[in-house]
Amino acid sequence: TGVQTCALPISLPHRAQNNHQHTIWWRWSRVVQHHPWRSLVSAFVLLGVLAVPMFSLRLGFSDFGNAEKNTDVRKAYDLISEGFGPGFNGPLYIAVSGDTAGDKAKLAGFAKTIGSADGVAAAVPVPMGSDKVALVIAYPTTSPQDEKTSELVHNLRDTVIPASGTTAYVGGFTASGIDFSEYLGHRLPYLIGIVLILSFFLLMAVFRSVLVPLKAVFMNLLSVGASYGVIVAVFQWGWLANVFGVGKPGPVEAWAPMFLFAIVFGLSMDYEVFLLSRMKEEYQRTGDNFTAVADGVAATARVITAAALIMVCVFAAFVLAPDRQLKLFGMGMAVAVFVDATVVRMILVPATMELLGARNWWIPKWLDKVLPRIDVEGKHHDHAIN
Repeated sequence: TGVQTCALPISLPHRAQNNHQHTIWWRWSRVVQHHPWRSLVSAFVLLGVLAVPMFSLRLGFSDFGNAEKNTDVRKAYDLISEGFGPGFNGPLYIAVSGDTAGDKAKLAGFAKTIGSADGVAAAVPVPMGSDKVALVIAYPTTSPQDEKTSELVHNLRDTVIPASGTTAYVGGFTASGIDFSEYLGHRLPYLIGIVLILSFFLLMAVFRSVLVPLKAVFMNLLSVGASYGVIVAVFQWGWLANVFGVGKPGPVEAWAPMFLFAIVFGLSMDYEVFLLSRMKEEYQRTGDNFTAVADGVAATARVITAAALIMVCVFAAFVLAPDRQLKLFGMGMAVAVFVDATVVRMILVPATMELLGARNWWIPKWLDKVLPRIDVEGKHHDHAIN
């Protein structure tokens, strides 16, 4: 004999949904939705003002002249600049090959030609134990991070050295820093373009919409642009430099814009998907765009704000570091996350979603059939209890 057991179905109490209509975020969304054009224009003007300095962005590498005045490296930098000139902190090393390298008279003449070029304080040949390779050290009249030093390097390569008939190559840390900065600057638009295109198609497949991903990509660019603008104003123009302990102004670190864009775009897209998925869920349930936007903002605002606050505090702590590169990176990240979680998510998104109305979720039928179906929340199946 055996004991047969059976499981009796037990009805679980239904958990009531949170009543978002009594939260401050729901009321805030209503205010924005009742004045969508005013909210949209105000937010765009604010972000536009923050992003204006971005158009003066100059990539490069800071030198010891950007260190704090009480540090040993800054004192040494200032002494060399005062005694010999700022260019002696970043000399250019010109490698010479061919017949000139083995002929002292020709090498001296070549060094004299380099020394007479605009922007060169002095150029001296260095004795080498080889007849095939020679070295000439050129000292610019400007500091390594100065824009005129970059112009000098290009002038030597494109005009002065070819006109001399000598086979020579301009190198050294200063020249390589200039080359690396230009390399990253030329490829930054390709990186941004590829990421934007891929993000657009991915969001279009997730939300089955054309306008929503287009709006999301554009608004994330505004966050990144505001971040670039702030770091240019502080670190390149020198605004409030003493407040943040930046030292003297200089170029924006060449690697920073690429890193900032990659990380900030990922974080902002995370917030965007979280917010829009809630709005779409409410719209599919009620068919009311006005209520869906307000409920979506109210349901996600606390989580987005808390997450953003943590990130802002972490990145803002980098600004307290003595290193200029850490300050720049931390400030750029903190500004971008703060702007994205406040101005973009709490003003621009509800304002544009309200203005577009039901068009938010429009997609051509042929495109809807072609795109793969991606469910960010997974599929739910109901199992009957026997």
